[in-house]
Amino acid sequence: MPVSQAFLPFALPDIGEAEIAEVVDTLRSGWITTGPKAKRFEDDFSAFLGTPALHSLAVNSATAGLHLALEACGIGPGDEVITTTHTFTATAEVVRYLGADVKLVDIDPATLCIDPNEVERAITRKTRAVIPVHYGGLAADMAAILDIARRHGLRVIEDAAHALPATSAGRLIGTLDSDATVFSFYANKTITTGEGGMIVTRDAKLAARMRTMRLHGMSRDAFDRFTAKVPSWYYEIVAPGFKYNLTDIAAAIGIHQLKRAEVYRRQREAVAAAYTDGLAGMPLLAPPQAPAGETHSWHLYVPRLREGAAIGRDMLIERLFADGIGCSVHYIPLHLQPYWRDRYGLAPEQFPHSQRAFERMLSLPIYPRMTGADVDRVLRSLRAALG
Repeated sequence: MPVSQAFLPFALPDIGEAEIAEVVDTLRSGWITTGPKAKRFEDDFSAFLGTPALHSLAVNSATAGLHLALEACGIGPGDEVITTTHTFTATAEVVRYLGADVKLVDIDPATLCIDPNEVERAITRKTRAVIPVHYGGLAADMAAILDIARRHGLRVIEDAAHALPATSAGRLIGTLDSDATVFSFYANKTITTGEGGMIVTRDAKLAARMRTMRLHGMSRDAFDRFTAKVPSWYYEIVAPGFKYNLTDIAAAIGIHQLKRAEVYRRQREAVAAAYTDGLAGMPLLAPPQAPAGETHSWHLYVPRLREGAAIGRDMLIERLFADGIGCSVHYIPLHLQPYWRDRYGLAPEQFPHSQRAFERMLSLPIYPRMTGADVDRVLRSLRAALG
């Protein structure tokens, strides 16, 4: 079937003249790898969270950030880390990088976030940490998860790839009492640096370890050495580290994206509200709202087909694409992925809520540059596709 209009993408970054000018300034400065812009972005990020005492570390991806945080927490062979099956593989694969094992658990069917009751049931004598995922930009039940972690002596590393800016108990994600929180700045996220991420922690020792491991396990990073006023060529390799630093080119984009993070959130929220109003009368369940007094970042807008819908999810996506509407599915759960399924002997019936959600969900376009006409077009296409 031919596309009737110009294709409406699932996601589109909003890059303005300020970002472009900052990148050009970086290129002209001669310092294009990790340097003053990356440091400025880190400082700005801590200030944005309203807690300057936080340690913010810019990295080249959220995956890198999760890996660094787990390594700094001492996770290794023989350990288990609990996370949700309803996430992208990066959340879990970093555990395997360190030789530890992953324990996948089901979601709360109302929020689609990790179910704290399932977390507690999954704890064994080998459990060392839990990675909650703030799905779609809605905060997981962090009060319950942190309570469980305290009682069982577990580390908590938040996968906040979707959650800038979102809140839990009135506090911004990134300022809670977890060991570390990791944000993503991938191209479709709520702010972007193209590729990139940020780790935040209150723990100075964790920050020091992650800073060292971020760049080859060097005792001093390149920026410190190359900007010193006296000869400073000497360094020591204190551990077999990684290559996870964020470049100044990427940080230059992030500096200005961060300034508009709240504006972007309000724009996403407006799109989400228009969708929710427009779904009335359709056989679709709107995604959960944030509890009263809390903030949802609306990284994703994920409705689910209700019982009795005339067509299935896959056919619905095909019809939307044929009408020029980009959409996706978040996520194909890990228990269905060959590596995780086969390594741990997983089956759909072990994760009934994630499985049922997956079979009925789709992600609609949502990004700050969407217009009211764009939203209306998506809704018209949905109505037509659903009959």
